[in-house]
Amino acid sequence: MDLSTSYLGLDLKHPLVPSACNPLSRDLDAFRRAEDAGASAVVMYSLFEEEIRMDADKFDFFLDFGSESFAEAVDYFPQLRSHAAPVERYFEVLEEASAALDIPVIGSLNCVSVDGWAEYAPRFEQAGAAALELNIYSLVGDAQRSGPMVERLYTEIVEETRRRVKIPLSVKLHPFFSSLPNIAAALQRKGADGLVLFNRFYQPDLDIETLEVDNRLVLSTSRDMLLPLRWIAILYGRVPVDLALTTGVHSHVDVLKGILAGASVTMMAAELLQHGLGRIEEIRLEMERWLEEHEYESLKQMQGAMSQQHVLDPSAFERAHHMSILRGYSPDPTGVAPIRQPDQGA
Repeated sequence: MDLSTSYLGLDLKHPLVPSACNPLSRDLDAFRRAEDAGASAVVMYSLFEEEIRMDADKFDFFLDFGSESFAEAVDYFPQLRSHAAPVERYFEVLEEASAALDIPVIGSLNCVSVDGWAEYAPRFEQAGAAALELNIYSLVGDAQRSGPMVERLYTEIVEETRRRVKIPLSVKLHPFFSSLPNIAAALQRKGADGLVLFNRFYQPDLDIETLEVDNRLVLSTSRDMLLPLRWIAILYGRVPVDLALTTGVHSHVDVLKGILAGASVTMMAAELLQHGLGRIEEIRLEMERWLEEHEYESLKQMQGAMSQQHVLDPSAFERAHHMSILRGYSPDPTGVAPIRQPDQGA
C-alpha cells in the first residue's frame, strides 16, 4: 500500500509526524527513537522568542558588568557560554539531528514579534532544518489592538522570514480570526508554503477553594480534532498551501479523516506521550488494512475527497447545516441524558 505524501515539498513515506513537543525531540536520542519507531518526519520542539530575549539580556548584562572596574574584566566572557546555553543548545541538537537522521527534521520557532527573533530564522537553515514551522502563539488581551493589526503582524512575520530563508515555511495558526480563509490566503501570498491547524491554547482553570489559577496541562482527545478538520476541509483547494492537521490525532480513523478533508500530514503528540512511539507503526498498519479493505491503491487517491469542494453536500460545513442540526435535535423523552461513551484516545 502506497501511503506516501508530500508536505512542504518534502516526500514523506506516510503522513504520521510527531508534532513540536519537547519530550519527543529534546535531544538526538529522542530524534533517533522517533525515526526508529517509523516517523516520516519530526518537528523539533519550539524555540521561544522569550528564550532568545532572555539570552540577549543576560549577554548584555555580563558584557557590561564590571567592564569599567579593572582590566581583567575580559575574564567574564567565558561565562557567557553557559548563559547562552538554551538557544545555542537548540541549534546544536537541530544540527546533529539533521545530519544524523534519514527523515526530514522541521525546526519550530514560537514567536510574537517581527524584530525580536528575525535574526535567528536563518540559523534554522544553517543548522540543516528541512523546513521551518512558525508557531505564532499570540493571545491578544489588549483592547487597543484591532483585528487588522493582529493580522498585519502575522503577515509581516511571514514576509520577513521568507526574505531571510529559502527553506519551506509553514505557519501554525489558531482558529480565532474573523476570516480564516482571508488570513490563510494572505500568508500564502507573503511566502507561507503550508499551514498547521491549529495551535492549541492551553486554557487555565480556576480553583474555587484555593482561589488560584490552575494551569494544569490537559491532553487532547479525538473530539478536539473536529475544529481543524472542518477548516482543512474548507481551505483545501481554495488556498494553494499544504495543510497539516494537529490536535486530537489519536488513531488511524483520525488520520484518515484528516486526509479525506485535505490534509497532507497529521501531527500528533498526546497519543505518543500517553502510549509511546510504538503507536506510529500500529496506526500505520491499521491505515493499510483500512485502505486495502476499501480497495484504495494509495493514500493520495483519497486526499481531499471529503473537502467542501468535493462532498455531495457542501453546506455540511456551513451555517445551513448548523441550523438543521439544532432544529432536528430531540432530547430523550425520559428526561435522562444518554450516557456518552468516552472518545477513542481519551
